[in-house]
Amino acid sequence: MITDPREIYVTALKNTHALELQALQIMERQVERLENYPEMEAALRAHIAETHGQRDRLEEALASLGDAPSTLKEGFLGFVGNMMALAHVPAQDEILKNAFANQAFENFEIAAYKSLLTIGEAAGQTAHATAFTQSLREEETMAKAVADLVVPTTQRYLARTLGGGTASH
Repeated sequence: MITDPREIYVTALKNTHALELQALQIMERQVERLENYPEMEAALRAHIAETHGQRDRLEEALASLGDAPSTLKEGFLGFVGNMMALAHVPAQDEILKNAFANQAFENFEIAAYKSLLTIGEAAGQTAHATAFTQSLREEETMAKAVADLVVPTTQRYLARTLGGGTASH
């Protein structure tokens, strides 16, 4: 039975750190394949850089508590992230499936940061709240960017497909 909110906070930090690795794996695999959607590629590249910063913030918080990321969680979620990114590759509408998945994943990350901030407050661990609020804002900005790209990406996909071009990525 867990009775120490600090223990729950450390677990949340580790989970969020592993989640960010999963996000990196997904985005890096997508960027490798993007050829015809420069706006999506630019958004992903910018968010990859932000995600590295988010992981650094989480590592700093873990280190301040005398802990480190979970190797097991990192390995598993890194693998899952790669598999998720590859799952859409054979699809003719790969770009659309990735756009939908990216929007869902960004909202998942938003929820994770809101939860982390709530757990940190309950555990009396507010030293990194400003940093995690910054990460939350970055995720919210990326979620909006991805959502805003669904329509133009779909329009470009339609034009390329109906024009006989490669449209999947």
